Amino acid sequence: MHFLDILVFTLYMMGVIGIGVYFLIRNKGVDDFYVGGRKIGSVHIGLSVVATDVGGGFSIGLGGLGFIMGIAGSWMLFTGLIGAWLSAVLLIPRVKQLEKTRTFYTFPQFLGTFYNPQVAMLAGLISAIGYLGFTSSQVLAGAILAEATFTPLLERQTALIIMGIIVIVYTAMGGIKAVIYTDTIQWIILMSGLIFIGIPIAYLSVGGMAGIREVLPPEYFSLANISWQQIVNWAVTIIPIWFVGMTLYQRIYASRDRRQAQRAWYIAGLFEWPVMAFMGVLLGLFARVAIAQGLFGYVGFTSAEQIDAEQGLPLLLRTVLPVGLMGLMMAAYFSAIMSTADSCLMAASGNFLTDILSRWFKVPEGKRSFLLVSQALTLVLGVIALLLASVMPSVLDLMLHSYAFMVSGLFIPVIGALFLKNVHPAAAFWAMLLGGGSTITLIIGEWDLPLGLDANIFGITLSLSSFIFINFIKKRKRKRG
Repeated sequence: MHFLDILVFTLYMMGVIGIGVYFLIRNKGVDDFYVGGRKIGSVHIGLSVVATDVGGGFSIGLGGLGFIMGIAGSWMLFTGLIGAWLSAVLLIPRVKQLEKTRTFYTFPQFLGTFYNPQVAMLAGLISAIGYLGFTSSQVLAGAILAEATFTPLLERQTALIIMGIIVIVYTAMGGIKAVIYTDTIQWIILMSGLIFIGIPIAYLSVGGMAGIREVLPPEYFSLANISWQQIVNWAVTIIPIWFVGMTLYQRIYASRDRRQAQRAWYIAGLFEWPVMAFMGVLLGLFARVAIAQGLFGYVGFTSAEQIDAEQGLPLLLRTVLPVGLMGLMMAAYFSAIMSTADSCLMAASGNFLTDILSRWFKVPEGKRSFLLVSQALTLVLGVIALLLASVMPSVLDLMLHSYAFMVSGLFIPVIGALFLKNVHPAAAFWAMLLGGGSTITLIIGEWDLPLGLDANIFGITLSLSSFIFINFIKKRKRKRG
């Protein structure tokens, strides 16, 4: 990497840290730290939502899918568009209506209004663990990007530590306001960089369409190059997250009103698919062509089997971008990764403090003291996420496992809260415990599941079955009583 690229990259990241310092000074309490004062408009919220949901982790993951399967990998984020628009219609009006009489900081607080404090605490625990995993996936994405960019000077474990420290310190300082406003800037820079720099230069560098078709088989250009099981697995894992994601609830709370929040969700859906979906897989596809053409030979890679598929995209950008632009593009990718990592770390921090610790320990009173406890807890959780990232090999696997754990435990109780009346809290509690527990057991045990379906499908099925059964039994007992 040229000195000019390193300079551009360093200045950019210093600017991002500077924003964190600015909001460290400006934040006056927990309302500012966790929900941005509840006065943020639809454009900032929308770009922050898509930056958080897609971010650098999914960007790197999409590149890996494009490297392996071509443009059909874009279907993964089509499920994101469906989830965003469904939640805009079904979830946001209910949340904003309840906010007129209640003050929410977290997703479990919303869920607790329909059930009881025990359900809210279990939801907080599931959400916190899931978002710790998701934070880890983003730190890992940053490390993979840094390793590919600075090869052979930087090893992955060293890159993990550097990336982790930046994310942890920046998030603990600035809170949600720093996260949302920098998300807007970071996303605009990333989109502009990909549209006007990354994709055109990469396309020309591999010889245009003639060079691409010469190397890749026809299935790489087909949207049908995917199994029905893969689409179902993505849909069942990603669509429900829009109903249970703590980072998304924080942005609903931060929105000025219902219309602003809904508009933000529609914006986010369109950016997910087709915009980011196709840009990500195309760059991964170009990387597959580049390695076949020998463009990565200078770093010792001459065939696709020699590298991790998720390294293809950053290696491509490192290889084809001119001095100066490469530093800016890498900074944009790093900041996109940060935009997801910081949001997920904020979510985990909010869950642990508000939904778990405050029920067992007395949190210091006063706006400033509560804010300091929030920042300290964010630092501790960030270190735990960094340790988890150090033992996981794949960004996409870690993200989807974290999603699956949250979805299988939380989705059915949320749907019950939205569409049913007088559900017994025990039904929600056991649906969360059995759904999330079974999914994580199947994942850790690496069970060979029927039809190649995801563990999440079986977890949600068990969650739904237990929810219906326990609610039925409890209602019968009420009638007899």
